[in-house]
Amino acid sequence: MALSRPAARKHIHTRRIECHGYERDDGLWDIEAVLVDQKTYPFDNVDRGVVSAGEPVHRMVVRITVDLDLVVHGAEAVTEASPYTICADANLTVPDLVGVRIGPGWRKEVKRVMGRTKGCTHVRDLFMGPLAQAAYQTIIPVRSRRRTEAPDPAERPPVLGTCHAYATDGPVVERQWPQFYEAEQK
Repeated sequence: MALSRPAARKHIHTRRIECHGYERDDGLWDIEAVLVDQKTYPFDNVDRGVVSAGEPVHRMVVRITVDLDLVVHGAEAVTEASPYTICADANLTVPDLVGVRIGPGWRKEVKRVMGRTKGCTHVRDLFMGPLAQAAYQTIIPVRSRRRTEAPDPAERPPVLGTCHAYATDGPVVERQWPQFYEAEQK
């Protein structure tokens, strides 16, 4: 299914976010993300002069190193392009994410470490969303495949209730984890 046909319009802005997950030889995992914002028109900028059409307004590159339990062992960010020269200074708090686990409370901890004026909105949002999601998508399937023992059927899978497909009253849960299926009460 496609989106509805749009009204007449003019392309103004593009934001690209790309994430990559890597298994390291030392047993840890590197998750990297790049955010790039571009305009379709040139504009004047006090710190940079003229920013040409298609030239990155923002370009941020971030990396976290995590273990199989999604605990952060390293975190770094580089601002390669930004509207102001001082923007790169906002990355100084990023290493303070070391020791935090991606899971419940992750977003709160990222906000505590680099919220508001302690960090860059774009870098913070990369860590809170796309980077954390890429870490999960990279590591959890591998971790599940590596299990040497059969999963305990009495153990509730952590994905239940996290999205529409994993609703406990839905067809996916009924088919894959019938012991946790909760028929809708009427």
